[in-house]
Amino acid sequence: MIRYLAGRVVTMAWTLLAISVLVFIIIQLPPGDYLTSYIAELRAQGEAVTVDKIAFLREQYGLDKPLWEQYLVWVTGLVQGDLGYSFEYNQPVADIVGERMPLTLLLNVATVIFVYLVAFPIGIYSATHQYSWGDHGLSFLGFLGLATPNFLLALILLYLANVWFGTSIGGLMDPRYIDAPWTLDKVGSVLSHLWVPVLVIGTAGTAGMIRRLRANLLDELNKQYVVTARAKGLPEHRVLLKYPLRMALNPFIADLGSLLPQIVSGSVIISAVMSLPTTGPMLLSSLRSQDMYLAGSFLMFLALLTVVGMFVSDVLLAILDPRIRLGKTTIR
Repeated sequence: MIRYLAGRVVTMAWTLLAISVLVFIIIQLPPGDYLTSYIAELRAQGEAVTVDKIAFLREQYGLDKPLWEQYLVWVTGLVQGDLGYSFEYNQPVADIVGERMPLTLLLNVATVIFVYLVAFPIGIYSATHQYSWGDHGLSFLGFLGLATPNFLLALILLYLANVWFGTSIGGLMDPRYIDAPWTLDKVGSVLSHLWVPVLVIGTAGTAGMIRRLRANLLDELNKQYVVTARAKGLPEHRVLLKYPLRMALNPFIADLGSLLPQIVSGSVIISAVMSLPTTGPMLLSSLRSQDMYLAGSFLMFLALLTVVGMFVSDVLLAILDPRIRLGKTTIR
């Protein structure tokens, strides 16, 4: 077990190093850099930009250095815990991400809870009542949820929330609370706005999870060990919970690798459509402006969450399912 964990940690380190190189190269691929866009914006505003000023700005932002040196400065800072300084916001990257992180976590954790609370009971019911009216009706709702574009559902729910409940359109709170200190009224405003993005973001995930859980559980329920357990007289609920449901959870445990970064990054398109103050629109804006330190450091943070999530999911899978082996030995 210790040898396996040590090997995985080394693999994670090499994976993050390779991702850092790819992230830096991809951000640098579009022509120009952040300074090019910034100078064009200054000229559009009628400001004179001399050659000396351009040279000063390049030196100030560190863009006068070769790309390999820029990469080394950036990666060295990441290893030391320094995410860098954002060109676009004129603030440390850690401060910018930190401002948006609490509401991002609140939104996406609430979405994950919503998805699991809704999908698991429906998926179990559909599998244990195969081809019943309830199964057909819930399957239809699941297909409807998969087929409905999230941005369209977002626009519809924003309109209905405004008409029925008087909720302000966009954001996660009423505009008058944006810069106000946290009070019970501000918390209530957040909760009154939260259900719309949670429902929008969670709809597709709920529908997909219902179909996957139903299919996995049906596959397990038809296996010989379930027939044997029933023949021995075990109650149906014990047969279901002790073996088939446990084995059907494997794909959802494996999803931890994508779940952790999703909780942080959120849904970029939905956040942009609904004007949500999360990290998704921030990442999109930084990629557009080629803000290397903000975009690159945040992408590396997501990559770290991904590899850590994959590591945790592998260990949990081996503990959950004794059929999963690492090499020639089972984790114990």
